[in-house]
Amino acid sequence: MYLVYQPEGSEEPTRFKYNPRKLMSAEREMLERKTGKDFSDFTTAVLGGNSLCRRALLYMFLKRQHPSIKWDDVDFAWDELKLEYSRQELAKMREAVAESTSGEERENTLASLDREIETAVDESETEGKAELPVAD
Repeated sequence: MYLVYQPEGSEEPTRFKYNPRKLMSAEREMLERKTGKDFSDFTTAVLGGNSLCRRALLYMFLKRQHPSIKWDDVDFAWDELKLEYSRQELAKMREAVAESTSGEERENTLASLDREIETAVDESETEGKAELPVAD
């Protein structure tokens, strides 16, 4: 999964690889302090669209690149920040939907996932086995 940041006026978005299982303990603790959520609740909130959690995540990634950045420096319009799944993650989701649903809901969801898969980032050359983006 990627946190994709494209502030107004920038030509290309910045993609930060987001794998909750790979964050360092200091980063997880900072995210917990900034959001007041334990890490498993934080990861769920990020997926659910929680603005504070997404801001904290963006702050963490920007701080890696710019160590002097301050919390108050991180401000974004809602349409400047989004999550994107990799092609492999979407394929795993598609497989789960195909096995667990039926009828019109199944067909609509599969068609939607197929459209997303067409344009998603392919991590097959740079990553190992895809996992669903949920922290344990």
